[in-house]
Amino acid sequence: MDTLTARAPDSIIRHDAEGFEGMRKAGQLAASCLDMLVAEVKPGADSARLDDLAYQFIRDHGAVSATVGYRGFGHALCISPNHVICHGIPGGKPVNAKPMRDGDILNIDITVVLDGWHGDTSRMYWAGEPKVLARRLTDVTYECLWAGIDQVKPGNTLYDIGKAIQDRAEADGFTTVHDFCGHGLGKRFHQAPNVVHYGEIRDLAGRVHRAPATVLEPGMFFTIEPMICAGKPDMRVLKDGWTAVTRDRSLTAQFEHAVAVTEDGVEVFTRSPVGYDRPPYAG
Repeated sequence: MDTLTARAPDSIIRHDAEGFEGMRKAGQLAASCLDMLVAEVKPGADSARLDDLAYQFIRDHGAVSATVGYRGFGHALCISPNHVICHGIPGGKPVNAKPMRDGDILNIDITVVLDGWHGDTSRMYWAGEPKVLARRLTDVTYECLWAGIDQVKPGNTLYDIGKAIQDRAEADGFTTVHDFCGHGLGKRFHQAPNVVHYGEIRDLAGRVHRAPATVLEPGMFFTIEPMICAGKPDMRVLKDGWTAVTRDRSLTAQFEHAVAVTEDGVEVFTRSPVGYDRPPYAG
């Protein structure tokens, strides 16, 4: 066995046709909810209202929110503006307590459960007109997402996904967050494998960390959700126990899709049904 490949552990589930169909329906519902929110994100918008709209949308479509009650979290959405990396609380202090401002950029993350299957996805939104750096960061983050997705096929590895994302981010002088990762999903919200968004990094102590060499096999389901920073990737979690922010308050962006390894490539479960895959949207 060489150093760049390793057999996928038995803890990673390989799903059958029933799983694919269940994930398609759940993924499209989650994506449709994010589509619905496009017209609502604008200067003056209230993040708590967006959360209420999403919660009702999920219920109206016969599903439930995976995040309401998850480890004490009380909302259907995570809303993460500007320097918030992830897990921003709708209406929560200090980052979401005030209405959105012109030029804000924000990630909205949703997970629904439909007939037992999890649809997990997130997108960037612009409230008004963002500055040049924010636009570029958004574009590069989307390109990082697809650089990773393009590596999903049988025989490639989780390392290939992470390296492609890291290479694309660093080509524009941006950095990848190391503290959060994608994950397997299906009937469970979080399961193996962990999908990191780098190939190889070195920590402050000089230790090298390399993405797993796990080989991709048909039937694997997981998320790819790179978080990309305009500054340093160092983060801290606020007192609420959820909101993760960049220590240097630099801008950050994220996109997320749920994907499957197929017999000859990849299927993306969470693409927008109406083409609202990245801003600027025509909502």
